[in-house]
Amino acid sequence: MPKVAAESILFNGTIWCGLGEEAVEALAIWQGRVLATGSRDEVFAYRGKSTRMIDLKGGFATPGLNDAHLHLISTGLSINWIDATPEAAPTLSSLLNIIRERAETLPPGTWIKARGYDQTKLDVGRHPHKSELDAVAPEHPVMLARACGHVSIFNSKALELASVDEKTPIPDGGLIEQKNCVLTGMLAENAQDVVRKAIPKPTIAELVDAIEAGGNMLLSFGITSVMDAAVGHVAGFDEIRAYNIAKVQKRLPVRTWLALLGDPNISIVEQCYEAGLVSGAGDDMLMIGAVKIFLDGSTGGRTAWMNQPYLGDDNNTGVQIHRDEQLEILVLDAHKKGYQLACHAIGDGAISQLITAYEKALAAHPDADRRHRIEHCGFSTPEQHRRMKKAGIYPCPQQVFIYDFGDTYVSVLGEERALSSYPFNTWKELDFKPATGSDSPVCHPNPYPNIYSMLTRKTGKGTVMDARECVSIEEALQAYTEFGAFSQKLENVKGRLVSGQVADIAVFSRNLLSATPEEILNDTRCILTIRGGEIVFARA
Repeated sequence: MPKVAAESILFNGTIWCGLGEEAVEALAIWQGRVLATGSRDEVFAYRGKSTRMIDLKGGFATPGLNDAHLHLISTGLSINWIDATPEAAPTLSSLLNIIRERAETLPPGTWIKARGYDQTKLDVGRHPHKSELDAVAPEHPVMLARACGHVSIFNSKALELASVDEKTPIPDGGLIEQKNCVLTGMLAENAQDVVRKAIPKPTIAELVDAIEAGGNMLLSFGITSVMDAAVGHVAGFDEIRAYNIAKVQKRLPVRTWLALLGDPNISIVEQCYEAGLVSGAGDDMLMIGAVKIFLDGSTGGRTAWMNQPYLGDDNNTGVQIHRDEQLEILVLDAHKKGYQLACHAIGDGAISQLITAYEKALAAHPDADRRHRIEHCGFSTPEQHRRMKKAGIYPCPQQVFIYDFGDTYVSVLGEERALSSYPFNTWKELDFKPATGSDSPVCHPNPYPNIYSMLTRKTGKGTVMDARECVSIEEALQAYTEFGAFSQKLENVKGRLVSGQVADIAVFSRNLLSATPEEILNDTRCILTIRGGEIVFARA
């Protein structure tokens, strides 16, 4: 008998340990890590008097999923916001009715927040106007955020509280829309912060509550690790405090890798650096990851920075948030301080600008394994791939964007430019080890549409977005597990179920290897989630 007795043993199911590893019948856990895998007989040899036996009841187990790009605090905070997604409010009238009903329940002056609308999917085919929000909530400030989070509509009360009018200067990298010299209520990119400053900041207690609520929801989908992709965006350095309090109080449900907001005027990088919080600081549960800088906006909001204009608008190529020189200074400073960078760039214009900044920083201070990331990287080109490969730069996409927004991309860019977006198989073949994520609350963290889009390249409406970019189910799972860990330089810690790695495990209701894409999308549930050897979610 082995010298070590397992603390727990999983059995009576199929256990997928990672791409290239054999599926096994049983798995043993000791001190929060994988002790052994193999046949039932091989693993049962580690059974001791106090070993907890976990019957999978025919379930399908994988390494815990890693959502490599979402906003955990925002996900938790927005749980109680109005759901303005096309599913909840498919028409402008239904959306306004929901806002009216919320206003009737709240004292005058209370902020009403809603998120998720997509003007291309509304029946009117346009953004709502502030006057329409005024009509249903005249006594309440209202913020209606587009699904992408890069565009918001504010009503007159909200603009008044922020002292924004037709003469307000437009900040660099922002947009305050006017038509016929009158505000429409639409603000994009950096300009949104001008109004958001009038919204009361959440307290640290509220931030901790949001971390816990958002994290518990993620556990119910088998997600055990995440990157919070813009720490500091909601409440500045208080978010660092909240994360550490949540961890100490055992209210941090998921392993969290923090990307620190690094944009000018709102950056928390200097405070973190002075406190010694550089990339790699922390532990397996909470770690400082990268620095995040926004270079452009979103495709559906027509603010992603493209080299060619959007359809029907020859004067619009999106929003370039930083001048080249400014971005290069920001990137070099973070690089010199020892940070990995994970910067937002969707359009090919922004991607090119970011690659150049990374190349210059790496040339000035070489590091063969810094793994600077391009978050989203939706419309990259073959020439950009060549430069990325040479410099050791990695794309970090969200394949669920194909499912949720693919048809929107076609409507604003045309098929030729849109169908080949987020070229997942191309990146895989180039050995970029692309991870995947949800960008929640931009998209729901539910992993099944994400996996479905990797397998089929189909949008929610059924449009096929270049079938050459499809991958197999094992490759999709690898993206959600091993490659997510790689993107955080933690592939030796998590992402596979092999001896020595953390025992983070998701158990699903059906065998994903043999299920059809439609079965995965419509008829699969996470039934059990284990983090560090402990059961942290069990479906009733």
